[in-house]
Amino acid sequence: MTNFSAQQKQLKIQQVIRQSEDELVKAIQTALNDTTSYDKLEESQFRNLVRVADTTESVEVIKNFLLYQVGRDKKWGRGENSLAHKIINDIDDKIKTIAKDIRTKSDADELNPIWIELIRRYLGYGARYLVYKNKGEV
Repeated sequence: MTNFSAQQKQLKIQQVIRQSEDELVKAIQTALNDTTSYDKLEESQFRNLVRVADTTESVEVIKNFLLYQVGRDKKWGRGENSLAHKIINDIDDKIKTIAKDIRTKSDADELNPIWIELIRRYLGYGARYLVYKNKGEV
């Protein structure tokens, strides 16, 4: 593949990712709006999750960190209805489905880089929304 066609493919991938952002925002806001699934989660704790996602290329590392948080602190919730499990379910279902769709639409070779990019955006939007939930709601 020529350098130009590789660049064209990357541009197409980024364009289709941008088109899917509304779905990501809605998914994380839905998870965070169910306040029965977690308890007084602090922005710094959520930002730690964002940092993990930004420093790995592994979906499993991100999910492992979420499970670690559940075991460590009740703020992420407990059990299958915890916020952490909701995020993991979104990663495995909604976000992976979007990533597969983007791979198909953009004729991309690999799923994982697209999936990781979507997870990072989803979590980033979550970090912003949590600030609103904790400080902005009246």
